[in-house]
Amino acid sequence: MLKFAIRNLLSRPARSLLSLLGLTVAIMGMVGLFSVAEGIDATVEQTFNRIPGLVCMQRGAPIPLFSRIPLKWRDEIAELPGVNVVSAEIWLRVNLINKKRIMSPPRFLFGADLQSYAKLKYSVYGSAIQQGRYLNLTDLNQPHCLVSKQIAEENKLKLGDTFKVNGIDLKVVGIYHCGSLLLDVAIVVDQGFLRGLNLFDAGSVCSYYVEPTGEIPNERLAEQIKAIFKGRSHTSWQPASLLSGMFGGFKFPSAPTTEATSSESSSNPIVRAVRSADSAIKSIKSPALNTTNHQSKENSAAKSENTTTEEDDDEDSGPLEIRTSSDWAERFGEFSEDLDIFLGIMTSIGLTIAVLSIINTMLMSVTERIIEFGILKANGWSRGEVMRLITFESATLGFAGGVLGSIMGWLLTLVVNWKWPDHVHLLASPGLLSFSLVFATALGVLGGLYPAIWATRMMPMDAIRRG
Repeated sequence: MLKFAIRNLLSRPARSLLSLLGLTVAIMGMVGLFSVAEGIDATVEQTFNRIPGLVCMQRGAPIPLFSRIPLKWRDEIAELPGVNVVSAEIWLRVNLINKKRIMSPPRFLFGADLQSYAKLKYSVYGSAIQQGRYLNLTDLNQPHCLVSKQIAEENKLKLGDTFKVNGIDLKVVGIYHCGSLLLDVAIVVDQGFLRGLNLFDAGSVCSYYVEPTGEIPNERLAEQIKAIFKGRSHTSWQPASLLSGMFGGFKFPSAPTTEATSSESSSNPIVRAVRSADSAIKSIKSPALNTTNHQSKENSAAKSENTTTEEDDDEDSGPLEIRTSSDWAERFGEFSEDLDIFLGIMTSIGLTIAVLSIINTMLMSVTERIIEFGILKANGWSRGEVMRLITFESATLGFAGGVLGSIMGWLLTLVVNWKWPDHVHLLASPGLLSFSLVFATALGVLGGLYPAIWATRMMPMDAIRRG
């Protein structure tokens, strides 16, 4: 039966080939699109499996870059049982490298607390050194840095080279490679060096990295940290802070500055624009702009009571968010689920066209061979045998299209990963390829189902007479 079906397909090579190509392209597109989501999942898992500790940052901030919390809170966290080291971290956006504007992929200045980092049992960047060395206590307040392999290759940097980052001269003492798009984006420098350049508030940090001793679970340790700061007042993250993070390296009015720095910043049009936007957002929220002078006392009291309640709720929630590796993975997982929906919609368009192509091919084939089917039924073929013949033909098209589409989609992911290793990571897993093959075969069977039913309903003499 299968040989008979293949011979029938080969008897009409042009039509069969076009139908095969349509399904191949659709399956290739499906593999390519869903490899994006699988690549994100794999990157997230690979990244956060390498971070055993907890990250403490300002409540509401999406990432540490936009967070601002007091430096002095570090000592309170360090006294908790189950805490090995608390390391303060500073993150700043890199806008220029050697006068070249950096947009995508993003790069960041990571101000590390070298004294705390020296006490860590495991350092993400320290364990990924490929050339040179990691920063140590001899690099305190020095313009020495650690760069990723990608950043070094992009800017043709070698050990001992000096280059400019946001106008700051830095010397490369080490090159690392974590193999993760989320980690290989940092230029690691001494935190004190950045503060010495007046690039960050003296009493603030972006986040704390808390390395546990392993005596208690991370989730329980996170609850203990939240309990310390419960009810403590601290400004929650606001969208205006996003502007500050985008222009890392510039000072804002809330930060203490010298007269020279203030004068230089005020002459910068970017800083003036960001200040204006920040002031506008604050003014919108200012209660002084409430112009409802004729509001009743009852409404005023109710509004005051509601405001107090909201503030109490904020205080109860605490000023810090404590995120474990599972929390980060869950957040990215939610994004991946939304992405899967979008990719499914896009893929369904191509697959619908492919199924219609198979239906058209099989329907035309059945119409042209109507006499043949009549003769077969007159010679004793049952309806089931005729249906199996047509179904075998369409299933063969589906299987062949699945094989070719899966192979071409897999090769496409390899080419994309090779061409743009710093921008994207696609992953066509064996599970995705197997599903694509089975799905394509099922589509082929589905596409031949209607023509098969139509052919079996005709009586032998009617089929011969119609032909």
